Amino acid sequence: MPTARRAADAAPKPSEDRRWRLVNRTMRLHGHKPDALIETLHVVQESFGFLDEESLRYVAAALQVPLSRVYAVATFYHYFSLKPPGVHTCVICLGTACYIGGASGILEHIQETHGIAPGETTADQQISLVTARCLGSCGLAPAGVFDGEVAGKLKPETVLDKLGRWARHDHDA
Repeated sequence: MPTARRAADAAPKPSEDRRWRLVNRTMRLHGHKPDALIETLHVVQESFGFLDEESLRYVAAALQVPLSRVYAVATFYHYFSLKPPGVHTCVICLGTACYIGGASGILEHIQETHGIAPGETTADQQISLVTARCLGSCGLAPAGVFDGEVAGKLKPETVLDKLGRWARHDHDA
């Protein structure tokens, strides 16, 4: 596998950031094979919070995979994000119980009040809105996750209050 190793070494790292060591280690552990693409992208996402164009180009060159394939994988899977996340993250469940319980109305209120749709971040980079297919908390429907904490029996007013506190707190700081 000397050619794959040379190609990986020849690909210039986007920066000298130490987190690239984790990415390179992952590719090395998988023999710099193209089938390491998803695992490598996971490590980039976990290390940097999102996948930027420079990262995608680096992974493509290092694994000798066409950039179009890397981009296709990065945009196909819901886990990957091509934009930096906000300071706070709001996840609204769209599973059947949550949808029936009013999750779509909650999303509409968030969009009207904060001007963001699912997959977007507010202009001030404070709040990212994400949807999930199911949180596995159907008994709490409609449910959401606010900075990693699950909350249930949500109502548009309580969600907007939470997001409003995040926005006010961060602007006051």
